[in-house]
Amino acid sequence: MNARNIVLDKYSAKVYKNRKEHIIEVNEVTKNQPIAANSRSVPGIMTNRGCCYAGCKGVVLGPLKDVLVLTHGPIGCGLYSWGTRRNKAKTEDGKNFIEYCFSTDLQESDIVFGGEKKLRQAIKEAVEIFHPKCIMICSTCPVGLIGDDIHAVAADTEKEYGISCMAYSCEGYKGVSQSGGHHIANNVLMKRVIGTGDAQPTKKFTVNILGEYNIGGDGWETERILKRIGYEVVCVFTGDGSYETLKNSHVANLNLVQCHRSINYIAEMMKTKYGIDWIKVNFIGLEAIVKSLRDMATYFGDKTLAQRTEEVIADELANIAQEKDYYFSKLKGKTAALYVGGSRSHHYQNLLADFGVKTVLAGHEFAHRDDYEGREVIPTIKEDADSKNIEHLDVEKDEQKYHAYLSEEQLEELKTKIPLEDYKGIIKEMDNGSIVVDDLNHFETEEFVKLLKPDVFFSGIKDKYVLQKAGVVSKQLHSYDYSGPYAGFIGAINFARDVTMGLYTPAWGLVTPPWKNKSTLKASLVGGEE
Repeated sequence: MNARNIVLDKYSAKVYKNRKEHIIEVNEVTKNQPIAANSRSVPGIMTNRGCCYAGCKGVVLGPLKDVLVLTHGPIGCGLYSWGTRRNKAKTEDGKNFIEYCFSTDLQESDIVFGGEKKLRQAIKEAVEIFHPKCIMICSTCPVGLIGDDIHAVAADTEKEYGISCMAYSCEGYKGVSQSGGHHIANNVLMKRVIGTGDAQPTKKFTVNILGEYNIGGDGWETERILKRIGYEVVCVFTGDGSYETLKNSHVANLNLVQCHRSINYIAEMMKTKYGIDWIKVNFIGLEAIVKSLRDMATYFGDKTLAQRTEEVIADELANIAQEKDYYFSKLKGKTAALYVGGSRSHHYQNLLADFGVKTVLAGHEFAHRDDYEGREVIPTIKEDADSKNIEHLDVEKDEQKYHAYLSEEQLEELKTKIPLEDYKGIIKEMDNGSIVVDDLNHFETEEFVKLLKPDVFFSGIKDKYVLQKAGVVSKQLHSYDYSGPYAGFIGAINFARDVTMGLYTPAWGLVTPPWKNKSTLKASLVGGEE
């Protein structure tokens, strides 16, 4: 019996029926079968997912450095979504709001009598103290339940203070995970911010980086490489990003999609409205970076740009060659499991392979089927009631600002060469025999650790300590455990160094998981003896 069946066999019939669709063992047959995703977690299961609010405020809006993002709700929501992310940002014009946690700190009396008065007072104080150009209000579960009209408050704020203020109805109970919040944030940014600026690019080859949140400085390292080649990075969505650069993002020639799940909505809408093509890139992993840079050069079709791309690639690889060989010798033959959000569980398999590490299990917290199987399955995905809670925004071509860089004929030719408006998903690149799990829970984590025995498990903050207590090295890939960057050529070495330190520390030999020396379950049979 394979690992998948052993784990599923321990469930009750009802749970088994649900979870069996979310777990597959990769082989030539299952690579082409559907996987269940973006559906509700089984009630009572210890899921690692976040909520709609976390996806909107914590992921997409939180990194914007010149925007005062105000959580309307209890303090815990605001503090958690702020304190567990390491979005880095450089101060411009003396303003950098991401070092602050702004919240209306709703109490029981506010839930009973309404919180709009408190929200208006919080905005008044924020304007007087911080003088922001833009305020974004994010609502949490109780706000949606009591009916505070945050959109009316936002409209009144714009009239009273003459600043931009927008409201996001991203109550945590909407959708089934963080993914709903990503979509809500994308919609409002598209409606209210993108395309409202008038700055013009200064270089010939201009790009936006979408789905890069500058955890540990990833975005800075990516920008450094692109600028060496000769690109102008107009805007980063949204790591070290700003309200001002978002306004001008419509002038770029090409969108680079790093995290497909959280930002593909904007990529598609910008293609429709402004004619900006997008390609799926990956700046995590050496081979992946090289391929992404070459794909970009192929898109622009400029010989000088292509030559400069190869020069930078060769120089960057030469600079890290000695360290790469050293860490490869330390990590070759190790095995890893990954359970992270977005596209990280896919991206980091590429980086691990660069150092000889094999992935035995991977999964996503909030993926949709296209993140697993590829975008070709999108027309077959059935929309359920939870998905219908999230607005689908339809945009139209902007006749004045539309500026397609390539003709339709050129685009069709390029689609055979580069991942233009396409993403193949995680499953197709995984080895036969490996396990793919959607919405992995704590029980499954412990069971797969016992069966697969990965040398290192990359995950998030909620399950990291469960893994460490089991004596397994656990590296947190949501915020990098105070390290980074891991993107780019230099980032690859940083990553390999941190993993090597974790694997070779003697601490793990001092940890004995409970199942190794005693029984952890007691049970009795009906009509039998204990």
